[in-house]
Amino acid sequence: MKTKLTPIAAAAAVALAGAVAPAFAQSAAAPASAASDAAGSVQRVEVTGIRGSLQQSLNQKRNAETHVEVITAEDIGKLPDKNVADSLQHVPGVNISSAGANEGGFDESDRVSMRGTSPSLTQTLINGHQVASGDWFVLDQTTTVGRSVSYTLLPTEVVGSVVVHKSSQASLVEGGVAGSVDIITRKPLDFKKQLTLQASVGAVYADLPSKTDPQLSGLLNWKNAAGTFGVLLQAFSETRHLRRDGVEELGYEQIKAGSPMALAHPDLSNVWYPTAMGSALFEQERKRTGGLIDFQFKPNTDTTLDFNGFYSKLEASNFNRNYLLWGTHFINQGQGQAPDAGYVVRNGTLVSASFANDGTTQHGIYDQISRPGEGSETKYFDFDGDFRLSGKLKVATKIGVSKGIGFTPTQDVMEFDIKGTGAQYALNGVNSAPSFSLPGGNDSAPNSNTALDWIFGDENTKVADSENWQQIDGDYALDWGPLVGLKFGARATSHKRDALHIVAQGPHNNAAGQSPFDQANWPSTFQNYPGDFGSSLGGSFPTNVWYYSPAQLAAFDAQFTNRDPITREYYPHEFALRESTTAGYVQGNLEGDKWSGDFGVRLVNTGEHVLTFQPAQASTPGALTNSAFGPFVPVTTNHSYNDILPSGNLKFELTKTVVARLAASRTMTRPDYSAIAGTVNLTPPAVAGGQGTGSGGNPDLKPITSNNADVSLEWYFADRALLSASAFYMDLTSYVGLGQVNKTYITYDQNNPNGAPVDYVLTVPVNSSGKVKGLEFGYEQPLFGNFGVNANFTYADAHETGGGPLVGASKTTYNLGAFFENDVFGAHLSWNHRSSFYSGLDRATAFYQAPVGDLTASMSAKVGKFVTIRVDARNLNNPKLKYYALNTDQPRSIYQNGRQYYLTASVEY
Repeated sequence: MKTKLTPIAAAAAVALAGAVAPAFAQSAAAPASAASDAAGSVQRVEVTGIRGSLQQSLNQKRNAETHVEVITAEDIGKLPDKNVADSLQHVPGVNISSAGANEGGFDESDRVSMRGTSPSLTQTLINGHQVASGDWFVLDQTTTVGRSVSYTLLPTEVVGSVVVHKSSQASLVEGGVAGSVDIITRKPLDFKKQLTLQASVGAVYADLPSKTDPQLSGLLNWKNAAGTFGVLLQAFSETRHLRRDGVEELGYEQIKAGSPMALAHPDLSNVWYPTAMGSALFEQERKRTGGLIDFQFKPNTDTTLDFNGFYSKLEASNFNRNYLLWGTHFINQGQGQAPDAGYVVRNGTLVSASFANDGTTQHGIYDQISRPGEGSETKYFDFDGDFRLSGKLKVATKIGVSKGIGFTPTQDVMEFDIKGTGAQYALNGVNSAPSFSLPGGNDSAPNSNTALDWIFGDENTKVADSENWQQIDGDYALDWGPLVGLKFGARATSHKRDALHIVAQGPHNNAAGQSPFDQANWPSTFQNYPGDFGSSLGGSFPTNVWYYSPAQLAAFDAQFTNRDPITREYYPHEFALRESTTAGYVQGNLEGDKWSGDFGVRLVNTGEHVLTFQPAQASTPGALTNSAFGPFVPVTTNHSYNDILPSGNLKFELTKTVVARLAASRTMTRPDYSAIAGTVNLTPPAVAGGQGTGSGGNPDLKPITSNNADVSLEWYFADRALLSASAFYMDLTSYVGLGQVNKTYITYDQNNPNGAPVDYVLTVPVNSSGKVKGLEFGYEQPLFGNFGVNANFTYADAHETGGGPLVGASKTTYNLGAFFENDVFGAHLSWNHRSSFYSGLDRATAFYQAPVGDLTASMSAKVGKFVTIRVDARNLNNPKLKYYALNTDQPRSIYQNGRQYYLTASVEY
C-alpha cells in the first residue's frame, strides 16, 4: 500500500535523510536536465511522502558515482528549516556559522564550511554557476573579505534542492578546495500541474527585541499542455528585528618585559591583559526582498533552453553601542598605570585587577555607531541550453552574469572619553560574562566625566562584485570495454571586485563655528539600554547605559562631521581586483561488473590584476596628494597561475547491501579578496609615541591547493535504513597563513589631530601548508511506522604546518534528529552541536568560538486540501555564543540573540 503524506513531512524526511548519509546521488548515465547538469549528473529526487522519499534517497545513494549529498524540497518553501544553511548543517561533514568573519554571531546562519576548513574553501554555486555577492556588515565589506557567500540572501522558497559535493570530478567547476554546495532553483517544466499558484503569509516573533514581523512569498508557475514551454514567477518579502546583548573584550596585548610596570612587578612581565571590555548592545532590522523568474522551452526531446534570473536585497540598518573599560589606554603595555594590590594572574593573563582614580588617567571610552541604509544585494541572469546532437553526443552551454553589492553609505558616530572614574574588572572564563565597572563614573547619563573623543568610520562604502561566465560541456557515449562515456568541456570567467572612493569621516566645527567637543552642542535628551539587557549573560557590568537615538546621531554628525570625498578619501581601505580564468577538462566514465567510476583532469589558468594603494612622499611620481591621510600612490600587481587538477572516483558493490567508494583529487581555490588585495586596517597606539597594530593584504599570494582522498562504506541493513562511515584526508600543499611586517602610516586621531607618521606592526597573509584528516559516521532508520530517527558525527583533525590551527576547523560536530509524520500532522526536532574552532585574528588577537549547540523544532498540520499551517522555532535552548583568544582565561565576547518563532499559513493550488 502506498501512503501519501504531507509535503512538509516529505521535505523534512529528505533533510533528515541527508543528515545521516552521503545520499541522493546519481549514476553517470542519468538523463540531462538543469538540475543534473548543475549537480554533476545528480538526478533530481521526486518525493511523495516521507517513507517514499527516504527509500528514493537510499536508492539514489546506492547508484551514486561520487560522494554527494542532496537536500530536496518537494514543494515550494518546504525545506525543513528557515534558512538553507540550517538545512545543510544536518549533513555529515558540513558546519555552519552565524557570522561572516569575526564580528560575532547573530541569530541566523550565515556561512557554510566543510570538513574542518574555512567557509572560503567551500564553494557555493547556484544552478552550477558562481554567484557574486556583497556583505552587509562594513568590516566584511572592506577588512575581512572572503570568497564565501552569505546565505542570508537566499530564502528557502526559491530552492528546489541543494547538492553537496564531497569528492571532486574533472567536470565540476573549480573553486572548492574542501567541496562545493550547489543550490538548484525550481524549473517551470518540473511542476506536475499545468498551473500552480502558491502563497505564504506568516509572521516571525523574536523574543529578545519583542518584535513581530511579516513574512510573505508567492509563486506562479504555468506550462502549456504539451509541456514544451513554461514560466515561473516568484517573489518574497521578509522582515525581522533582532537584538544582540553582549559583553566584548576587543583584544589582548602584553605588558612588555622591561617596562616600568614589569620592573616594579616582575610577575606582570609578558602577562596578557584585555585591551578593552564593554557592554555591547546591537539592534537591527533586516528586510529581505526579491524574486526569481524562469522561462523554460523544450521544443522536442533533444533540446531544452532555460533563462533564469534572480534578485535579492538585504536591507540591514543597525545600531551598535559599546560602553568600554579601556585597558590598552591606561595600562599601555606596561608604560601606564599599574594595578592596585590584590590583582590576580592566571594562565599568563591578568584576570582580575583594580585601578585607582588618580584624577588624570582616562579609564573608559564609549562608542555609539548607527549605520542607516547598510545592506547588500545580489542578482544574476543565466541562459542554459541542453542539446542532444545525436544518439551518442549531448552538448550543454551556459552563459551568464552575476553582480553583487555591499553598501554602507553612512556611519553616524559619536565616541566619548570616560574620565575620572578608576576601573576594575574580573574575567570569568568563557561561560560567563566578565565583571567590570568604572566606579567613579555614571553610565546612566552623560555628565562631567564624559567628553567627545572622535567621530570616525568609513562612509560611501560600496563594494562592487561581478562575474560573467561562458561554458560548454560535451558528453559522448562510448562502448570501449569499461570506458562507457567521455565528458569534455571548457569554461571562461571574468571576475571583478572593487572597493573605491571610501571616505573616512572626522570631526570639524560647523559653519557657525560651533565645536562638536562643546557639550552644549550635544543632543539634549537620551535613552537607556533595555531593562533586561544582559540579564542572562552572567557577570556584573554596566547595564543601564545611556545613548542617543540614531536620528540624534545623524543630526549631530550632519552638523559636525567632515565627509569631504576628496580630502577624506581613505586609501588604506580601497582596492580593486580583476581575475580572468580559463579552464578545460576531459573525463572518462567507467563501468564494469559491480563497479563503476570516472577519471579525468581539469586544467585551469588564473590571470590576476590587483590594484592597491600605498603611502608615499609627495614627490613620488604619480602620487595623489589631496587626501588628508597623506600622499599615496596606486600600485598594480599582475600574476598568472596554472593548475593541473586530476581526479578519480570508484564505486564497488561488495554485496547486495554494502557499497564502498574511493576518491582522489587535487582541488584549488583562490585566496580571499582581503588576503590578496586587502585593505590596510589600522589600530593606532593608545598614546602618542606608541606602536600600533593592523592588518593588510598580500597581492603575491598563490592559489590554495589540496590533494584529497576520500573512502566511504555504506551498509543498507534494512528497509529504508543505512549505517555509513567515511574517512577523508586533505593535504593543503598551498594554504594561507599569517606573518608580520613593520610599516609606517600617516595617522589622524586624538593623539595626532594634525597627522603624524606612526609605526605599525601589520599582520599579513602568507602562503603556508596544512593538513586535514577526519571521519564521518551516519545512521538513519524508520521506527514504529510514522516515527524515524537519525544521527551523524564528524571528526576533523586540522592544523597548519607548524602546529597552528586552521581557520574554521571544529574537531567534532554531531546532529541528532527525530520526526513523526502522518497524513495530517508532522513534527521535526533537531539538535546540532559544534565544538570550538579558530576563526582567525581580530585586532591582532586570536579569535576562537567556543562549543555551541542549537535546538530547533517544527510542526505542521494540513487543513483541508490546500492549506498547511506550520510553526517553526529556532534557538529553543537560547544558546550563548562564546568566543575566546589564546585560551579560555582570555574571553573575547559572549552574546545572546534570543529565540525566534515562525508561524506560516501556506495555500497551494
